[in-house]
Amino acid sequence: MREARSGAALAPARGPLKATRERELKLEVGPRFRLPALPGDPLPPRVFTSTYLDTIDHRLAGAGVTLRRRVERGVGLWQLKLPRGDARLELEVAGPAGEPPDGLRDLVTAYARGAALLPVAALRSRRQGHLVRDLDGPVAEVVLDAVKVLEGRRVASEFRELEIELTGGNEAALQRLAGVLKGAGATAGDARPKVFRALGLPAPAAPVLAPAGRGPVERLRAVLAEQIAAVIAHDPGTRLGREPEDLHQMRVATRRIRAVLRTARPMLDAGWVEPLRAELNWLGGALGPVRDLDVMREHLAAEIASLEPVDARGGRRLLLLLDRERADVRRAMLEALRSDRYLALLEAIEDAARRPNVVDADWSLEALAAEDFQALRHAVDALGESPSDEDLHEVRIKGKRARYAAELAEPNAGRRATRFIRRARAFQDALGEHQDAVVAGERIRELAGRARSARAALVAGRLIERERQRRETARADFAKQWTKLERRGRKAWS
Repeated sequence: MREARSGAALAPARGPLKATRERELKLEVGPRFRLPALPGDPLPPRVFTSTYLDTIDHRLAGAGVTLRRRVERGVGLWQLKLPRGDARLELEVAGPAGEPPDGLRDLVTAYARGAALLPVAALRSRRQGHLVRDLDGPVAEVVLDAVKVLEGRRVASEFRELEIELTGGNEAALQRLAGVLKGAGATAGDARPKVFRALGLPAPAAPVLAPAGRGPVERLRAVLAEQIAAVIAHDPGTRLGREPEDLHQMRVATRRIRAVLRTARPMLDAGWVEPLRAELNWLGGALGPVRDLDVMREHLAAEIASLEPVDARGGRRLLLLLDRERADVRRAMLEALRSDRYLALLEAIEDAARRPNVVDADWSLEALAAEDFQALRHAVDALGESPSDEDLHEVRIKGKRARYAAELAEPNAGRRATRFIRRARAFQDALGEHQDAVVAGERIRELAGRARSARAALVAGRLIERERQRRETARADFAKQWTKLERRGRKAWS
């Protein structure tokens, strides 16, 4: 489904950026295939030439990313397509031939790593199609492309491709249309983008986790590969800043890598792993302030919206201050992501996934997970009757470590680890709610002082009281969740 949104210009001199989420299905057709009768309206025929750019070793293509400049009727448009699960995010911006706009180049930084982006393929497509409609409106575009792969002025090869792209329908509509087209002679298609077919490249392969029974080093390598892939996959969305979930997932993956390396420290060379963990801590510190403000703003906005309109106006002054602060920390985050230090860290993590510096492979991941659980038990036992907010925060950190260690051991530990992980998530959620309430109360008080408004101060007082109640509720939930987690942990790691 194409969900178009216009946004701020990434490359101001070249025009505004347009973002579209697309869901499409490709089908194979023979030379005699013709589009069947479909409800809706025929689309005007089109002819366009697309020049694809990539590094000389096809790093973008290897990640399922396409960058191209499309020319139609003399008008050039730069397009970047990024994977989004079974869909893609398409970004468009006008611009002349030559170098891609700076904004698009920035979004592929984690893939290109400073390598030159060069023309790798040129395709000329003749398109005919149909806009399929139902009683509720547009459903999908069905287009048949006759594609010529160009080498200079010579046609090197040709192929035809049928695409169904949702414009308002759902997944069920997509599959129904596929059935109609298969009935007309189409067959299951090559899901690769056109440039992959032109260059003879395979579809990108997802990281495969080591199955149960494999050794700890293989499991460590697989988890590191999975998490660095997640960091890179969410890098463009984090830079773009339209979907807070991208930043959240990039930060989570960064934390997981650091936690996994911590758990595996007995296996690894200390002089190798500790500097790597320090750099991951630096990256987490660059991502964290923006993410924390996103969470806080979303929560406070919901709380303020529940107030009476006269009070909500005072609360909006607090949100404005948060927005200004977020703009500042986001600029600092982007500086970090554009630094050589960040690119060097990506290389180091990928190298760690390929060749971790193991000094002692004779370790059980289950034993390591048990150690982290025992550390959590000791920390909870030491809390006492009325633990401080700081002590609960430390327990939360240890709980997260125990969960990540269990995830590392899960393939071999089986369902007992899976059940522990499920309980550990609920335990983390309770302490996360507590920490968020503590931080929010402190920040609201600080924002009220900066707002210099009697109404804002009044609203802040009401919000602080709500955070105090939220904090107490979370403390009670923590006690319940720990009882369940401890029971599950004894079964998992005894």
